[in-house]
Amino acid sequence: MPHQELERARELVGGAERVVALTGAGISAESGVPTFRDAGGLWRSYRPEELATIGAFERDPRTVWEWYAWRRGFVAECQPNDGHRALARFFLARGTAGIVTQNVDGLHTRAALKEAGDGPPDAALPIEIHGAIARDRCNRCGLRADAEPLGDSLPRCAACGGMRRPDVVLFGEMLDSELLARAHRLAERADLCLVIGTSAVVQPAAGIPLATLHGGGSVIEVNTEATELTGAATVEVRGAAGVVLPALLG
Repeated sequence: MPHQELERARELVGGAERVVALTGAGISAESGVPTFRDAGGLWRSYRPEELATIGAFERDPRTVWEWYAWRRGFVAECQPNDGHRALARFFLARGTAGIVTQNVDGLHTRAALKEAGDGPPDAALPIEIHGAIARDRCNRCGLRADAEPLGDSLPRCAACGGMRRPDVVLFGEMLDSELLARAHRLAERADLCLVIGTSAVVQPAAGIPLATLHGGGSVIEVNTEATELTGAATVEVRGAAGVVLPALLG
């Protein structure tokens, strides 16, 4: 972790009034959550990109459900790391929400609840633009509910009887426009955007750091390697989020 870049990043954090953080798969990989690039290869001869699509769910909901049930069990064993906890403490201390995540694992939420203790965790709760694997959503009426163990029958909505599905954005689907608008409003108003564990080059997430830059703000990239965003970032700090963020945010 280069000292000069870390000190420059600390100066930006210390001088910022409004901060937004965009996180991606890199921060959760440090907790053992596999990325799609290295998600353990095949599952019953399927690759992840074959199952995480709206077309696959419509053709064979049982198989997709079984895969997500397996993923839920795997993710439930993973724990928030020092990076998740540092972000939670930072935003709790500020009292204003600012975490936007592309991850569906719920580790930011778990870190927020733990770090908040008996206090309200709201400031550290993330905007989950790709959804949350621990929730279901009705495919018909959109009602959300906590996930339940998968049984012999596929889960049905208690309100309308429609088929429930994991509350995540599948390939081929649009992101929730309201959540995305909230994320962009945070970025537009921010004078600093932290981009952590993501290349942030695929739209619409790519627009979040750019919105801060276009508004005259700064971008700090925290990643183990250079990305396509690196050239546009104000400061790049190379290293694992679990190491960099505690040093950067205190």
